[in-house]
Amino acid sequence: MKIGKLDFGDFPLFLAPMEGVTDASFRLMCKEFGADMVYTEFVSADALIRHVNKTEAKLSISDEERPVVIQIYGREIEPMVEAAKICRDANPDILDINFGCPVKRVAGKGAGAGMLRNIPQMLKITKAVVEAVDIPVTVKTRLGWDHDSRIIETLAEELQDCGIAALSIHGRTRSQMYTGSADWDYIGRVKANPKIKIPIIGNGDVTSAEIAKERFEEYKTDAIMIGRGAIGAPWIFRDIKGYMLNPDTYKPLSVEEKMNVFRRQMRESIARLDERRGILHIRRHLAATTLFKGIPNFRDIKIAMLRAEKEDELNAIFDTIQEKYLNNKIGDEEN
Repeated sequence: MKIGKLDFGDFPLFLAPMEGVTDASFRLMCKEFGADMVYTEFVSADALIRHVNKTEAKLSISDEERPVVIQIYGREIEPMVEAAKICRDANPDILDINFGCPVKRVAGKGAGAGMLRNIPQMLKITKAVVEAVDIPVTVKTRLGWDHDSRIIETLAEELQDCGIAALSIHGRTRSQMYTGSADWDYIGRVKANPKIKIPIIGNGDVTSAEIAKERFEEYKTDAIMIGRGAIGAPWIFRDIKGYMLNPDTYKPLSVEEKMNVFRRQMRESIARLDERRGILHIRRHLAATTLFKGIPNFRDIKIAMLRAEKEDELNAIFDTIQEKYLNNKIGDEEN
């Protein structure tokens, strides 16, 4: 599968853009575990052209991450074009436009998935951005605004006509937010449409190697994008690749190795932010991980882990968890 001049081979896996999650450290970690391409946290076009420091910091990428995508969102043509040019100067491999974020502060203002209620403006923005930069431009969107307006089959053709190099589809409507199940049937229909010549990337509810294999085989997407399935489990890319390519010889990471991933995340988050904010940042991963599933009487330990405020305190809790986990031999088969 190719996007522009980038060749991703068979069964490519992409790390989805996630606000507050896909910082540089996490992107690099997922890359090391086998992600074929990673995306930055999404970048507000309006904030970028106002030179908001926190937003400009999101444009910082490294060669170790490549291929890497910067994603932008906005609702007006001129700010999006100007922001696209600023992003291009940061030298990403691809520029992605977010037409899929469902949160109220974005979609409620007409950006992100809010654009699904203003398709003419969406297409104007897309065409203008494609024409403004000399790198591949892609789009990420959803099935439609709600159950009664699942327009992705027609929309995919219209976006392709704007000149995008690939399309990522999350299998939910905006109204669903992240509830219910992702509907991959619509993604499969877009991929099967003979008029669609660009790569189609499927996204939604891929949380295991088995699910990824099923999605590739049933819906024939060119790539799979993994979002929430990577939170608290950046090794999911390694698991999928091993399961699909070397099923007879692949061995998952041990519990000890997975615990060391969390220790690394904590160290790097603290180094990037500070002790208090770094530990707050990693809590989302600790709360989401399935690694601790099956530990008896774990509730009190989990509460203490999510309330820890010091590096030494959290490391001590990790030590306790690791001893209990390893002694009980829980998790290796499940995770």
